[in-house]
Amino acid sequence: MSTMKSVRTAGVHQVETVDVDLPEPGPKDALVRIRACGICGTDVTFLHMGGMPARAHLGGDLVPVALGHEPAGEVVQVGAEVTGLKAGDRVVVNPQDAPTGIIGCGGRFGGMSEYLLVENAEVGRSVAVFPDTVPFHVASLNEPMAVARHAVNRSEAGPEDKVVVFGAGPIGLGAAIWFKLRGVKHVVVADVIPSRLEKALAVGADAVINSAEEDVTARLTELHGQAANALGQPRPGTDIYLDAAGAPAVFNTVVGNAKWHAKLVMVAVQKKGEIDLGGMLRSEMILVPSQGYPTEIFEVTPELVEHQDRFAKLISHTIPFSEASRAFELALSPGAAEKIVVTLDD
Repeated sequence: MSTMKSVRTAGVHQVETVDVDLPEPGPKDALVRIRACGICGTDVTFLHMGGMPARAHLGGDLVPVALGHEPAGEVVQVGAEVTGLKAGDRVVVNPQDAPTGIIGCGGRFGGMSEYLLVENAEVGRSVAVFPDTVPFHVASLNEPMAVARHAVNRSEAGPEDKVVVFGAGPIGLGAAIWFKLRGVKHVVVADVIPSRLEKALAVGADAVINSAEEDVTARLTELHGQAANALGQPRPGTDIYLDAAGAPAVFNTVVGNAKWHAKLVMVAVQKKGEIDLGGMLRSEMILVPSQGYPTEIFEVTPELVEHQDRFAKLISHTIPFSEASRAFELALSPGAAEKIVVTLDD
């Protein structure tokens, strides 16, 4: 049987590239040659853990995780029962549709491989086709941009809303782009890294705040006007806060600044921390958690194609597959990279 190379966890903060069997597509499957795959914070979480518990709910021994859930590639073979898809089609993949487990997140297959078996291949459900005018590394943004799009959809933001996004990583910047494409009047991005704030302005944010150096309350009031909470205490006029940072300080800052009926969309994974429930009560703040992309995985594809130059700015590094270990080392270094995409060329 033929083999291919695939990247998986190899202990705490370690990855390895191993030879595995090349999957054989069944009548309902498609085999995709991967040409680019992004690295996500979830991948980094697996590296911090050193793998994944074999029986997570029982605290079992760690097993290696085949990494990569942001793949884009080219179809090389389709099963006899597959319709609407042919060899040569460029596709992005829905990692959550795989029947043998989420691709790159504990499932049988990982997208950080030379080839990926798409089980039960169905256009619009497991894959979406994109034109050859979009580079593979930009197309690989489809999955994280679906995460950002779901958060923006959950916000229900309207044109007149004033918004602030905390965290100028790929999800936060993606959310800023989606807010502006949605027609939202004023979008601010807050972060502590100047280069990320520069990028926020480059992708269309109306203003930025360096929350390490500036008074967030004063700046938001300057930008969004003054309002009040349920008790009449002065608060910035910000309508929607989006947490794409995940730091407890962000959550507390939002609660402390929320006007009456302000909304907090939480897309970042919050670690355990104390929450000022009294503060939430004083503003009747609406907390809206956002998880994954129930409907957005291919909703974003046409607009990613149309606005590809804008989204391409999110990518800070492209690194060849032969240097995958270096790519993950970079991902493990806080602040060293914004969005890394591993590329697999001829």
